[in-house]
Amino acid sequence: MKAQNYTLDPWKILEQGWDPENVKSSESIFSIGNGAMGQRANFEEKYTGPTFQGSYIGGVYYPDKTRVGWWKNGYPEYFAKVLNAPNWIGIDVQINGQVLDLNSCKNVLDYSRELDMQHGTYTRIFECTLQDDSVIHVKSVRFLSLDQINLGVIHYTITAVSGTAKVKISPYLDGGITNQDSNWEDQFWQVTDVSAENNSGFIESHTLKTDFKVCTYMETEFWEDKTKLNLVGNNESNDDTITLNYDTEVAKGKSISVIKYGGYITDRNQSKNSLKEQARVELKTAKELGYDALLENHKTEWAKIWERADIRIGGDVKAQQAIRFNIFQLNQTYTGNDAGLNIGPKGFTGEKYGGSTYWDTEAYCIPFYMATKKQEVARNLLAYRYNQLDRAIENAGKLGFTEGAALYPMVTMNGEECHNEWEITFEEIHRNGAIAFAIFNYERYTGDESYIPEMGLEVLIGISRFWAQRFNFSEAKNAYVMLGVTGPNEYENNVNNNWYTNYIAKWCLEYTAEQIKKVEDNYPNDFKRIASKTKINADETEQWESITQKVFFPYDKQKQVFLQQDGFLDKELTAVSNLDPKERPINQHWSWDRILRSPYIKQADVLQGFYFFENNFDIDTLRRNYDFYEPLTVHESSLSPCVHSILASRLGKDDQAYEFYLRTARLDLDDYNAEVEEGLHITSMAGTWMSIVEGFAGMRVENNLLSFRPNVPKAWSEIEFRINFRNVILSVTLSKDSVLFSTNSDATLKLLVHDVEHEIKGSTKINL
Repeated sequence: MKAQNYTLDPWKILEQGWDPENVKSSESIFSIGNGAMGQRANFEEKYTGPTFQGSYIGGVYYPDKTRVGWWKNGYPEYFAKVLNAPNWIGIDVQINGQVLDLNSCKNVLDYSRELDMQHGTYTRIFECTLQDDSVIHVKSVRFLSLDQINLGVIHYTITAVSGTAKVKISPYLDGGITNQDSNWEDQFWQVTDVSAENNSGFIESHTLKTDFKVCTYMETEFWEDKTKLNLVGNNESNDDTITLNYDTEVAKGKSISVIKYGGYITDRNQSKNSLKEQARVELKTAKELGYDALLENHKTEWAKIWERADIRIGGDVKAQQAIRFNIFQLNQTYTGNDAGLNIGPKGFTGEKYGGSTYWDTEAYCIPFYMATKKQEVARNLLAYRYNQLDRAIENAGKLGFTEGAALYPMVTMNGEECHNEWEITFEEIHRNGAIAFAIFNYERYTGDESYIPEMGLEVLIGISRFWAQRFNFSEAKNAYVMLGVTGPNEYENNVNNNWYTNYIAKWCLEYTAEQIKKVEDNYPNDFKRIASKTKINADETEQWESITQKVFFPYDKQKQVFLQQDGFLDKELTAVSNLDPKERPINQHWSWDRILRSPYIKQADVLQGFYFFENNFDIDTLRRNYDFYEPLTVHESSLSPCVHSILASRLGKDDQAYEFYLRTARLDLDDYNAEVEEGLHITSMAGTWMSIVEGFAGMRVENNLLSFRPNVPKAWSEIEFRINFRNVILSVTLSKDSVLFSTNSDATLKLLVHDVEHEIKGSTKINL
């Protein structure tokens, strides 16, 4: 597989020219979604070449039985799979009796794809010569409505180029779909009914085990220019497929257009007994509005998103295209409209990793959603974890923890752990800390003090009880230690005293104790409820304090750096720059044994702690640790470059900061890891936004004020973005020598620029 070079454009992703080797990777890149459902950019017509079929419904999953060589106590029973859903986009085409299939055409000319990120549309255009030398031109436009979230629309136009063509058009629904990554090749879906009504088709099905009920639906219209055609079709069906067949002739130079409405109605938000009826309502509304109005309404919703979330970069189209691609995909994946959903690592673009929720949400995504949407959206992401607290306590109980200790899962759909790699499931427990940090970060940024007494304190108490039990006292060190963990660097497993894990655990205990006292003093009714429910008391918090005073942190006095874990300096510390490029990425070329014994770091580990807790360390300490660990980091996690970009900006390492920005921003567009055909890296895309706003703009919250330390890259003339800070929309325009602020409020906003306080009212320019 070779990496595709997409044409640079500030608002579009453009693919020019037909190359079958790029089909699967482009299916990922051109994926579309609307927060409720999404699809890879599969062809509507039949394609017999290599392809990765993928349509997905938010929140619908299947518990695939875990497959391991031998069972371990506490092991998750299943690995939750993002389900490949019934396919509604299919439109088979025959021209003069020949199946339209780009894999078997004589040639394909003028092939292009366009992802219009400004308007949320995906367009594919091609001209092809079939085996009988007839030539046709096809244009397909597709969008998933942000206005009617259960609805997708395809406008598929066929033009006869070489002569009159006998055309058979067969829109269909296919419920016989399987996942590529099934552990046991189980059947995930059971179709219960297949039916057709005039130009409509319906498949009712449900998932096995989880019993999500779904009605997949479609309806088609035919048009010649602006004239609606009254074509009469015939229906074909089997146990899991419904096809509507239409025959017509298209004269040379003339076109016929198929408008296909389709999508999913699920019992997640509708009565399970009225799914087909609701599908009929969706279709009736769609037909009454028509294609043009549906598209305009969709564009209007995207305009609202871009008004708040866009980042404009002056002078660097490559960087501009990349940041908009990342912002676009994040908004396609999660809109905040459904509090029961979260941000999966592949979103609606692939099946890899399973699950819908990782610690990525709290560590990387919440800052983006806090700043670019109403604060209720970020609050919903926190509430998602509160609603799964009982499961987190249950997960910890399976591992032997007691008294309400909570271990949030590494991967989950419903709060239950569903990740099946031992060193991740049981040892990468730092994820608990990220959830606590997100609560702190949310209150710090939004100023919303209601979440902790209402929900957050119970989460913090459960997490802190886990940490208190997970530490054990070492007589030899006269300190509390944390044994047998995996830090963010997954290229080291089962280590002792991972610095980051110890640090965030200590911080959690201290922060929770502070919040208990705050709630007790300021929210007595909430405290009474929480104390009654959790049985928290002063003796327990005093025990936490005794732990925090004696936590062990590995440190090297000579190098004056924190050690990633015990024994890290026993490794042969050879810089990444000395590796043979042919052996990169090492996870695709080295044995796991060799990786574990190497000094190479998959992603920010100690430096993740410096990113979270920057204010707890002076700049010289940050510089020493950065200079020690960055040369050993291979950045083979999508979550790594953004943290390094932000820290490099803080240290004035401008060239490195820019390099890491491009690495995170164009990770998928340039396919750095040679795996984009499996799907996009959605959660790390929030790190791209962070690299600009927290990195180059240097935005922080310090002393309860918004703070900026601008450092615009040399390649950029300016940066412009908007943020929602405590319900004030602040517009920020940065250049090399000034920063312009403006607000949508009459109130005065105090903020810091390079540690100097300024009052912002209306529009204010500050020279740097």
